[in-house]
Amino acid sequence: MTMKPLKGRHALVTGGGRGIGRAIAASLVTAGATVTVAGRSATSLEQAIVQGSAHAAAVVDVTDPQAVQRAVREAVDRYGPVDLMIANAGAAASAPFMKSGPDVFRQMLDVNLLGVTNMAQAVLGTMTERGFGRIVAVASTAGLKGYPYVSAYCAAKHAVIGFVRALALETAMTGVTVNAVCPGFTDTDLVAESLERIMAKTNRTRDEALGELVKHNPQGRLIDPSEIADAVLWLCGDGARSVTGQAIVVAGGEI
Repeated sequence: MTMKPLKGRHALVTGGGRGIGRAIAASLVTAGATVTVAGRSATSLEQAIVQGSAHAAAVVDVTDPQAVQRAVREAVDRYGPVDLMIANAGAAASAPFMKSGPDVFRQMLDVNLLGVTNMAQAVLGTMTERGFGRIVAVASTAGLKGYPYVSAYCAAKHAVIGFVRALALETAMTGVTVNAVCPGFTDTDLVAESLERIMAKTNRTRDEALGELVKHNPQGRLIDPSEIADAVLWLCGDGARSVTGQAIVVAGGEI
């Protein structure tokens, strides 16, 4: 008999239309959860539903707190209170620090930090009222160490880790856990685009460009999105009820 450990749970996954978010949504569906995916691209979200990786979609900009509140209300009206909130939506900007103006830092903070806090504020009230909830932020190894030429991104992801640790203490007695998963470079379309940029700027071959990305991973490879999804799935389960305030690294031993 197939086990469905999350049967009866309603999960909301931001950035759920592609890459890591799509893998997380699919994993939650397999585990029995009812999954709403959220993001800015209606097309990719609908594809997730068609392919069986989600049950419903919400087109929303996570940097807009009012839009987030509306999207969560609609999701709750459809499937009931959100039990599992996976804040995966994010973006990365690459530039030398001296060419990274305040607008770049604001953009990175808006998407990567406020995109998490807006979602958390929209779901936390009902979670604490019901005595159960799982909030998982998909951060990055860039939230735990520095990388050159992505100072704004690193700053924003470090802020996410600080937020997770603080909120975990506030909610420790409520039945809600708050954690982060920190992937290294992952085999997604976004990384494929990064490879193309490296190749264009440096005239390197694809293998040479890939080598530049995976050199930080002691296993010498990109992370598969399913590995991140497995970590999130565990954090959402009953077996992780004592795990909160953690930043779980999925990066082949890099940290």
